[in-house]
Amino acid sequence: MRQPEPAIDTSPSIGDEVKTTTCYMCACRCGIKVWLKDGQIRYIQGNPDHPVNQGVLCAKGSAGIMQHYSPARLDKPLLRVGERGSGEFREIEWDEALEIATSWLKPIRERNPDELAFFTGRDQSQALTGWWAQQFGTVNYAAHGGFCSVNMAAGGLYSVGGSFWEFGEPDWDHTQYLMLWGVAEDHDSNPIKLGLGKLKARGAKIVAINPVRSGYGAIADEWIGIRPGTDGLFAFALIHELLNADRIDLDYLVRYTNAHWLVVDDPGGPEDGLFARDLEGQPLCAIDSHRFAHANDTGIAPRVVGEYTLRDGRRAVPAFHLVAQRYLDPQYSPDAVSERCGIPAETIRRIARELADVAFDRAFTLPIAWTDAWGREHDSMQGRPVSMHAMRGISAHSNGFHTCRALHLLQMLLGAIDAPGSFRYQPPFPKPLPPPNRPGKARQANGVLDAAPLGFVHGPDDLVVDETGAPRRIDHAFSWAYPLSAHGMMHTVIRNAWAGDPYPIDTLMMFMANMSWNSSMNTAQTIAWLTDKREDGEYRIPRIIYADAYASEMVAYADLVLPDTTYLERFDAISLLDRPISDADGAADAIRHPVLDAAQGCASGAGAGRAGAPPAKQREGRDVRGFQSVLIDLGSRLGLPGLTNEDGTAKYRDYADYIVRHERAPGVGLLAGWRGAHGEVEAKGQPNPQQLQRYIENGGFWRSEVPEDARYFKMANRGYLDWAQRMGFLGHADPIVLQVYSETLQKFRLAAQGHGAVQPPDEHRQRVATYFDPLPMWYEPFEGEQTTSEQFPLSAVTQRPMFMYHAWGSQNAWLRQIATRNWLYLHPDTATRHGIRDEDWIDVTSHHGTITVQAKFAANVQPDTVWTWNAIGKRRGAWKLGKDAPEGREGFLLNHLISDITPRGDYANADPVTGQAAWFDLRVRISRSASADAGVVKASSPQFPPLAMGEANDAPLRYGAQFRDKRKAEREGSPS
Repeated sequence: MRQPEPAIDTSPSIGDEVKTTTCYMCACRCGIKVWLKDGQIRYIQGNPDHPVNQGVLCAKGSAGIMQHYSPARLDKPLLRVGERGSGEFREIEWDEALEIATSWLKPIRERNPDELAFFTGRDQSQALTGWWAQQFGTVNYAAHGGFCSVNMAAGGLYSVGGSFWEFGEPDWDHTQYLMLWGVAEDHDSNPIKLGLGKLKARGAKIVAINPVRSGYGAIADEWIGIRPGTDGLFAFALIHELLNADRIDLDYLVRYTNAHWLVVDDPGGPEDGLFARDLEGQPLCAIDSHRFAHANDTGIAPRVVGEYTLRDGRRAVPAFHLVAQRYLDPQYSPDAVSERCGIPAETIRRIARELADVAFDRAFTLPIAWTDAWGREHDSMQGRPVSMHAMRGISAHSNGFHTCRALHLLQMLLGAIDAPGSFRYQPPFPKPLPPPNRPGKARQANGVLDAAPLGFVHGPDDLVVDETGAPRRIDHAFSWAYPLSAHGMMHTVIRNAWAGDPYPIDTLMMFMANMSWNSSMNTAQTIAWLTDKREDGEYRIPRIIYADAYASEMVAYADLVLPDTTYLERFDAISLLDRPISDADGAADAIRHPVLDAAQGCASGAGAGRAGAPPAKQREGRDVRGFQSVLIDLGSRLGLPGLTNEDGTAKYRDYADYIVRHERAPGVGLLAGWRGAHGEVEAKGQPNPQQLQRYIENGGFWRSEVPEDARYFKMANRGYLDWAQRMGFLGHADPIVLQVYSETLQKFRLAAQGHGAVQPPDEHRQRVATYFDPLPMWYEPFEGEQTTSEQFPLSAVTQRPMFMYHAWGSQNAWLRQIATRNWLYLHPDTATRHGIRDEDWIDVTSHHGTITVQAKFAANVQPDTVWTWNAIGKRRGAWKLGKDAPEGREGFLLNHLISDITPRGDYANADPVTGQAAWFDLRVRISRSASADAGVVKASSPQFPPLAMGEANDAPLRYGAQFRDKRKAEREGSPS
């Protein structure tokens, strides 16, 4: 007789509970399902119901379990007892830590709030931290964007009211031709991967423009190995070809941009380069040689070229006339730019032809009726199936602002901004140009700043400078040196605080900003500034408060350490006021919520010791708090107006309470879903006490569909503008005019030429006059301009790997199994020219210094460029890595070679318009190292003394094995 088959559970449960929340292993903010067993994490998977990733999850997201159980987690508040950098701390209780912080901050608030410099890293809670700084009254607040992406944001927001990266996306469903400009794989990766899959499935062409071919570039149909910093020249050559061939969308330009607005041509006059306006301030356009009309009128056929005489006798030309005049110049022809860009002239011509062919000859319409902002009804939507996406590769140069503007100009000429098939806005964008919120600079009677410290400058009057024109902010943001620095300048803070420029500060407070290592240029000197003392023996930067979840390099330089939770232990708001998770078809936001109690200990095996040893004994629980809740607590202890009631009691219990009850404007809070007393309204409504629970029940997110007739042409679509105003995204429903020509920039140029009541100091006049060009321009990146190609013939850039985001991933046991060290990659032809063999140790020298690293041949790089993965090299002793961990022994940073000031030493190593850190301007020379023969094992150089940050874990790679062994033991029924 046949024996009955045994009952086998072929799909055993991986846990006894599952909770949904939002990932924090990169900037995607994907939805995740966290499986728990016996109160510990067992597995993380993508949430198929989530709008961002639709169930897709990358290696980083899956490895979040090891991020949570990292031995580098901080356990208790720490007070420094030794010298800065020594790692000597005393554990203290939270009451003492908060009392110390309050005792430091309260006199500053009473004396001069600007003596607090509060700068935060990639925390995604700027809606809180910026508001807190405003309540404290300090102008000295910024987040990480100044060294990350402000060129991208400002270049877009001052041109088209939106931007690439997190505020816009290609039309993945309709585009037939996608250009990826400087796009690495670390940000927004899952949505991009999903989109690229759609394009590949239907045969759309993908062109990757990047000095390095990796990730997305590897699956692109064509790779353009461009020389770093020349993307703007390439864009101008494409524009040159399109103008020459008359392959542009003039109807689109007149309907949606200021291409037809008349620009005053009055050299030396106070309004030269401004738009011609009538007595009511309305911009004018020319109907013919003698007749003018309001530029925003309908039913007219305005001229876009020609010279016209205004009624007051001055000359004027349409903005498009200036565009054509500039970019038809032979200096922008493919032949003229080919050598500098490293792209054959014929390739440039072919790409231009392909763009025009797809945009115009393969144009399509969507049968969707809609009404424009002027009340005109349309029975369909005209598509332009050409789209572009760009990221840090073009942004992190000293010419990045204008390069970003160049790409938006190219799209406007093709009619490819928010048309079907093109670049699309994600709500709450587009915004008016410039966005209405200006940076705060004056304090009210209660000490609160008159506006948030960060914002958008509309003209010289908005700069945060004193009566002499000197900067008022410690980072020099919004000064004449860097006027449009909308995200602040985190990369200048430590130098300026050390130098007391423009004044000494008392306390530097930072959150998750690894400024003593991978987030700083000029690393060695930055460390020296953090530890330097005055003649009286006191530190030049008197006090440093630092909050982080992990024992990063920066922890050692703090005086007071506030231990943060991991992202699985706290509430967060991924807010429409900050960096939402919207897509082009819907507005969305999300939360994180505690899936674990921060007081719980590590899972078994998480504290693996030396190979073969049993897990190290874990502390019974951790005493950590979410930094956002700590800020709320500090604010109430300090008596900040927005954080205390009239009787002086705390207004908010913690960050979760703040998320629910705080209103930025009547009815507008951090979260848009389930507002109203019973959760019956969205976007605008009174606080709902059950709001967080509703989010948790819905998988941690909320999404509202944009009406179908409002999904394209959002800048001039009546359906969208009215919807956006109802949702609180826009203060009014007026159309948003895209700007091929920026009057805002021209206002600064006029000030530099001696016009207006607010003018730059003499030392900045030429700089402002040069770089505040109302049309996109190109200039050599500063490091290349101020050094010679004979001295430093190669560009050197970093890319963040798909499997690692910033520095956080380098401690992660699973991700470390992908890579634990980095190499300097160079093309074999480049190596031959310099006498270098594969895996040689080489010296890499910039104008700033020399590092010694190991070289590796790679054909996926432009021959005049060398590159490496960023964020892998670590300082020994940090992150609880073992003393001989490859990250510290062989890993390295290019940061050691990057100066925080230009070679000339006159300004920060940054874009002159926005102040964005110019990470990718680095120029180097290479040679085989004389200090070691090829193949000899040695350490990279420089090597800093190991940080004494507690007992290190010599075998963190065993995490994975420990968990695997535990699961095996459970399956076999044996004790772990």
